[in-house]
Amino acid sequence: MSEIASLSVRRLDLPLEAPFEISLGTQREASNLLATVETESGTTGYGEGSPLPPVTGETQSAAIETARAAADVVEGRDVGDYRALVADLRSTFPGMVSALFAVETAVLDAYCRERGLALSELFGGRPEPVETDLTIPIVDPETASERATRAAESGYSHLKIKTGSEVASDVERVVAVADAAPGAALKVDANQGWSPAETARFADAVRERGVDLDLIEQPVPAADVAGLARARDLVRVPIAADEAVFTPEDAVRIVREEAADVLNAKLGKSGPLAVADIAAVAQAANLDLMVGCMLESAVGIHTSAHVVAGTGAFSYVDLDGNRLLAEDVVDSGGGPTHRISGPGHGVTPRE
Repeated sequence: MSEIASLSVRRLDLPLEAPFEISLGTQREASNLLATVETESGTTGYGEGSPLPPVTGETQSAAIETARAAADVVEGRDVGDYRALVADLRSTFPGMVSALFAVETAVLDAYCRERGLALSELFGGRPEPVETDLTIPIVDPETASERATRAAESGYSHLKIKTGSEVASDVERVVAVADAAPGAALKVDANQGWSPAETARFADAVRERGVDLDLIEQPVPAADVAGLARARDLVRVPIAADEAVFTPEDAVRIVREEAADVLNAKLGKSGPLAVADIAAVAQAANLDLMVGCMLESAVGIHTSAHVVAGTGAFSYVDLDGNRLLAEDVVDSGGGPTHRISGPGHGVTPRE
């Protein structure tokens, strides 16, 4: 393998097709970063990060500054030593998860492209198609119904509904989606917006309205693991931990405290290698796995899809970030199926 000759980073501002509101705020564009690794052999690898301050703790500017500083760690290193390299990055820049996701992905992409491997093969499997859900943000019930109808007509059989605002309005939004797409499997994501008692009140109300849910994702604040466990005790619907899990150590804590039924392992929080470790923790503890995303282009989304295809470990797939953009960095198609390819993650973004 050859050495990494350079690491460069640039802004990647991606307008959304429509405003995207969750309990933590509203986004109108994805303020991302794109990292590019060049090796001495002339191979190029690409990686993307999508900082969101309420979740990742980074602004776009801070993430870009960190990713550029990472050049001191990666340049001159053999791309084949990617595990040691990633470990050094994470010890040098702790907590800078979006910046490190971009750099780690670019390194892994370059390694796989040099060897002619699909990224999924690094995780044990072929680059098979991956089916995602589609997310409906916090909108009024009529708009939620319209979006659910369009999603169903586009072939989506799994929908995720953002909640975590006032419980009564959340219930009406979920019921509207269930009525508009009666054949769809439904998840809800409160993004830390409720208390355990509000979680129970919501779950009871939607059940009384005849709506079955696959899971409720991160209903309480990330730091309140005891509250997450309490919510799990109060409701019949499986509880997923999302913002509470950034590292494999976080996953072990959730398992030990019996705080969730499902772990949401996002590459945007953890990076590809650590997500594989989190998947191993979940499988050892007999918990289900969900993969999530930020508002990423095909670079980040296809990277996650390769990990899903490679590990074969995920029961729930929420990789719709690029489906919410006004324009992607490549012509990646539409609908629920990501058709991934190699070498690497297979995406070379337009300039």
